[in-house]
Amino acid sequence: MIRNLVSFTALALALGTAAHAQSAPAAAGSGDYPAKPIRMVVPFPPGGGTDILARLVATKLGESAKWTVVADNRPGAGGTLGITETVRAAPTGYELVMGQKDNLVIGPWLYKNLPWEPTRDLTPIAHIAYTPVLIATSANSRFKTLADVVAAAKATPGTITYGSPGNGTSIHLAGDLFEKAAGVKLVHVPYKGSNPALMDALSGNVDLLVSSVPSAIGQIKSGKLRPLAVTSARRSSSLPEVPTVAEAGYAGFDVSTWYGLFAPAGTPAAVVTRVNAEVNKLLATPEMKAAIQAQGAEAEALSVSQFNTLFRNDYAKWKGIVEASGAKIE
Repeated sequence: MIRNLVSFTALALALGTAAHAQSAPAAAGSGDYPAKPIRMVVPFPPGGGTDILARLVATKLGESAKWTVVADNRPGAGGTLGITETVRAAPTGYELVMGQKDNLVIGPWLYKNLPWEPTRDLTPIAHIAYTPVLIATSANSRFKTLADVVAAAKATPGTITYGSPGNGTSIHLAGDLFEKAAGVKLVHVPYKGSNPALMDALSGNVDLLVSSVPSAIGQIKSGKLRPLAVTSARRSSSLPEVPTVAEAGYAGFDVSTWYGLFAPAGTPAAVVTRVNAEVNKLLATPEMKAAIQAQGAEAEALSVSQFNTLFRNDYAKWKGIVEASGAKIE
């Protein structure tokens, strides 16, 4: 099914590219940009970490810059369909996408016939935030600490399950890297997005949830979900009481994900600079920092050059991680 979907997308891209070459509107200049609403593609379902941050940025840009930014959920194929729509769009600055490590750094090494290459076909514009991966369980679970999970997994290998937002996501691979670090075998249960995985973890259908912090923090605050550890080198400022995996005994363990705005390649440099400046101005405000932290993420403003370097370095780095995991999408 995925193979057919990608083939169709490749044909659509070819047709879209031809049409764009003949009739693409003139690119916006920085002086009059934006002269109309900006569409921000969200390549995942509503309710997940990417969606939450995208809608926060869209709303706050409307308040601070007086821009009209419309978040549009276009989920499918691990986030790659929404990226495909953005790649096909005219590079005028009116079609942006909220990308992240899963669909731009990891996905391309899993989907073998994608009709785009991220570092060639997309322009990084503005880094928004980063967040650790969270390992959690239902408040009713027998597991109180990460050590409890490891002990149970060693006593009965292959019986402890964990849910993730999907096969081959950075979150799934964080779980895979933890298995290797702890020397245990867990059973991965992939879902189509963060929210379904969260619901099954709360109901006890899976033993553990491996998730972004923004996707799970609401249920943690309500007392329904018990956080066991975060995967970053430092504790999350949103969950300062939760230890890191490294603190739990696995020194050097450090996995996190990032979120940022991208545009089709060829978007005018003046527009890219303008959007970067407005987003960075927004991220510098105490209000926005607090709003992002409340969602379990850490606001981080980068220049266009810095974001481009992060993007390209991660793209090269995660090729080996994906190959070592054995994760595949057929």
